[in-house]
Amino acid sequence: MQRTINLIISTKNHEQRFDQAVADLIPELSRSRIQKWIKSGQLTLNDEKATPKQKVYIGDVVSGTIEEQEETEHQPQNIDIDIVYHDDDVIVVNKPVGLVVHPGAGNPDGTLLNALLYHFPELNSVPRAGIVHRLDKDTSGVMVVAKTLESQFNLVQQLQNRSVKRHYVALAVGEFTGGGTVRANIGRSGNDRLRMSVTPGGKEAITHYHILERYLGLTLIECQLETGRTHQIRVHMAHIRHPLVGDSLYGGRNRIPKGLDADTRDAILNFPRQALHARELEFIHPQTKKAMRFETELPEDMQNLIDQLPEIEYENEEMDWRPPMMAQCYEIGEDEPLEWDEEN
Repeated sequence: MQRTINLIISTKNHEQRFDQAVADLIPELSRSRIQKWIKSGQLTLNDEKATPKQKVYIGDVVSGTIEEQEETEHQPQNIDIDIVYHDDDVIVVNKPVGLVVHPGAGNPDGTLLNALLYHFPELNSVPRAGIVHRLDKDTSGVMVVAKTLESQFNLVQQLQNRSVKRHYVALAVGEFTGGGTVRANIGRSGNDRLRMSVTPGGKEAITHYHILERYLGLTLIECQLETGRTHQIRVHMAHIRHPLVGDSLYGGRNRIPKGLDADTRDAILNFPRQALHARELEFIHPQTKKAMRFETELPEDMQNLIDQLPEIEYENEEMDWRPPMMAQCYEIGEDEPLEWDEEN
């Protein structure tokens, strides 16, 4: 399917790279594909061929015709996925632990994208098979996928405007004294490009959390994000010395609370992933404009671990802090960055 592009650079994109400006103006298109269209001359700057790195200025005109059906180059694969809901515009899935969302280095196939192409062949004509956000391989939970270009653009805008409501449940090491907020910038680690870290030069990152249940040496929390940075919950919880159970990347070796029986200690020690689940999702339907809300149960491995933990109670404990329901409008946070994300 061909698409005609005709854009005028405004103050917002003044002095940006050509490819970055186009990605910012048309966020549903991938940066890599935009770069190919620029290099081939399908996208021009002021009717002249340019390079992706070339700077653009106020009043410059971006134009051309692109072939959007080329966006998806991956093969459909018969992989079972838990489809929570679907209609002509959106799909909601409950991603299991261990499933990579999008093909990449080390994971060329066997991903959620490949599964979506098999179960919904029409997604072949939608960039990234309709995927608008990601979850880490070992984070489970609910995700929304667009079935049309229009829906994809609308959902991306909702994500960027932070009007998508997403609630994560996590099991963290240590006994919290109450809910709170972590405000600490996050950027790539200088020592390991696979890790993120709290750094003054990073991007603003804000995580709100409150207590769901208290256990001996551990706490079940719900996290809501005001920003959406890579690994944000995991990095912020480790930063305040409450890493997630099983998080080998940010928590190191699992710390075992004193006073637990041998079976419970073994269950914590051998938990193979970060104990993190995207439990709730709410967004505005791109076509009907009605609010849609979905909730999924904790995965079996996480629920089994929680069931083993001894609860503790505090006398005269005040009600834990929690933002009012109408204020819980946060951008999805633990997702891996997509190519339209700023500087990712």
